Amino acid sequence: MGREEMHNNIVYPMLRRFLTEKWVSKRAVPGDRGQTRQQYALTTEGRKTFFERMNSFSESDASSEEAFSLRLGVFAGLRPASREAVFSGREKYLERLDGKLATLQASMDLGKFGAEIIRYKRKQIAMEQEWIRHLRRIAKTLK
Repeated sequence: MGREEMHNNIVYPMLRRFLTEKWVSKRAVPGDRGQTRQQYALTTEGRKTFFERMNSFSESDASSEEAFSLRLGVFAGLRPASREAVFSGREKYLERLDGKLATLQASMDLGKFGAEIIRYKRKQIAMEQEWIRHLRRIAKTLK
């Protein structure tokens, strides 16, 4: 999803935990240069756990573009009530953020560039709100 690479000090401890929890399996496979590589795969239990977590969408998740996008990426696998929680949670967050920016815009002299930043941010919010309305229409076609 465009994230920077994760450092080995984060990835491998997570993989060890996922193996312990039986969320992933591991097997040795030949590498491109003759070396042996470890290949990890999501298990049935890992998939179940992943979707249990994806079906939960907190206020903190609603304020995270990454958490919102991740849920959209697996949207068809979410329960209908969870899908609605993703949309409504993100919409509420965007409304609150826009309200804060509108208050800031009305109550402070932001200067030329400060005003441009606020205008741009509010335009982004409006575009995302329109996109969510579009996504809601698409979601109605899911079973």
